[in-house]
Amino acid sequence: MSTKGGSALSERAAVTPEDRSLANTVRAITTVWQRELIRFGRSKMRVVTSFAQPILYLFVFGTGLGSLVGRASVGFDFKMFLFPGVLGMTVLFSAVFSAVSIVWDREFGFLREMLVAPVPRSGIVMGKALGGASVATVQGALVLVLAPFASIRLTPLIVIEALAIMALLAFCLTSLGIVVASRMQRIESFQAVMQFFLMPIFFLSGALFPIGSLPSWLSVLVRANPMTYAVVALRRVMFSADPLPPDAAQAAGLNITWGSWVLPTWMLLLVVAIFGALALSVSVLTFRQVE
Repeated sequence: MSTKGGSALSERAAVTPEDRSLANTVRAITTVWQRELIRFGRSKMRVVTSFAQPILYLFVFGTGLGSLVGRASVGFDFKMFLFPGVLGMTVLFSAVFSAVSIVWDREFGFLREMLVAPVPRSGIVMGKALGGASVATVQGALVLVLAPFASIRLTPLIVIEALAIMALLAFCLTSLGIVVASRMQRIESFQAVMQFFLMPIFFLSGALFPIGSLPSWLSVLVRANPMTYAVVALRRVMFSADPLPPDAAQAAGLNITWGSWVLPTWMLLLVVAIFGALALSVSVLTFRQVE
């Protein structure tokens, strides 16, 4: 009896340590990524409701505030200015709340099953980040069909560039969501904490207003927000088919500066990528402490 028990324990111990081989890590990433996509695909209501908030901001908020601002005062349709911000908003909310699956898995016990599996936790985190980023990018791509209603002309190159920027932003924000979700025990706590972070990130991104002539204290906060750089990059891409006059471009906030240096688009994306890498690193370290 003892021999059989000892044999069972030895076999269990043989599979308990993490297998950190590249093939096993890639398998873990792929499995978790596919699970996130399957979960999204089965939630038809989530796909439909992803249009509700963008439509509300673009056509209700955009039309109302556009009538106050006036096309003559800025040189372009305000909905045209607002559309890249709406894309960023869609990616923000979808990416961050994709991390809520971690809290759900914890409550239903599935997270514990993943944690005891002989796979590196970094692979689980990467799979979650890629899955959430993929879902957020798909939802952002769906919102792109509203571009003609915002007087924005799309070309195949613009669509590709916009999708790449949204994917980078989504990966960055999903990693941030994982950092928070890995510390939460209940879904209610996660929602409360993320609302505390989400609204400042959104409102301080320049999604709803130009960032060219802000008070110094607000300008500092806006430039400390990684989403700001993604929104400005999206605006540059969205307006590339029909470039704005210099005065209108300045009014639209297409230029973000550090001192007197106007950041090129590649630098904007590099800032987002660096923040995403830092958020992913922190999420991996935090996830390793999850029990």
